[in-house]
Amino acid sequence: MRSYGQFCPVAKTAEVFCQRWNALIIRDLAWGSSRFSELKRGVPMMSPALLTQRLRALEREGIVERRAKNGTRVFTYHLTEAGLEFVPIIDAMGVWGRRWTRRELEDGEIDMDLLLWGLESSAKFDAFGRVPTVIQIEFADQPENKRKWWFLNDDGRCQLCVDDPGFAVDIYLSGKTEDFIHVYLGDFTLHFAIDEGLLEAIGTGSDIKKLESWFNLGPLSKVESRRETLEIAERN
Repeated sequence: MRSYGQFCPVAKTAEVFCQRWNALIIRDLAWGSSRFSELKRGVPMMSPALLTQRLRALEREGIVERRAKNGTRVFTYHLTEAGLEFVPIIDAMGVWGRRWTRRELEDGEIDMDLLLWGLESSAKFDAFGRVPTVIQIEFADQPENKRKWWFLNDDGRCQLCVDDPGFAVDIYLSGKTEDFIHVYLGDFTLHFAIDEGLLEAIGTGSDIKKLESWFNLGPLSKVESRRETLEIAERN
């Protein structure tokens, strides 16, 4: 890791935390990812080789520890005591980002893969009171081979499926990727998006009412933007 050449504790911490990708790796470990494949999905623009390199560097710094799973050569990754002390910083960064960063998405930020990973990770599999249930999502702005995805809620978890899992679809959702992202972030509610025609939802009235519970959005989605308020005040 590059050094700032200072003995200041802030500089020493920044050398670890501010190295590109490290904050996102720590974020995903703090939010429940432990397998290499899960961590890779959280940083889709990062090569597997670079992720391996960063994890090893974080191990050497005492931030991450690697554990063998049941005595096998399959490993999982976990934050150490030192790594866990970064979690409040991650949470504070998320709150600041929701309050003060722009809400408009640039083309490079409309990341369908990251959205799918986030939805699968956070979904409340038993939100509909029965299993199995299937939600099909269609991204109208994506190429044909990336347009349709299925979420199978069964066996104690929600699983993203690339192909039709073979069960009847309970809810069908369609819309642009950007609008799904805005719902996931909490910029507007799912039901607002449906009512305004940004997203189309097909299913029973009872199931559609429970969709918001299935999305199971985290506390950051409830943080209101201060930047929009500030910009409005400045324009007036």
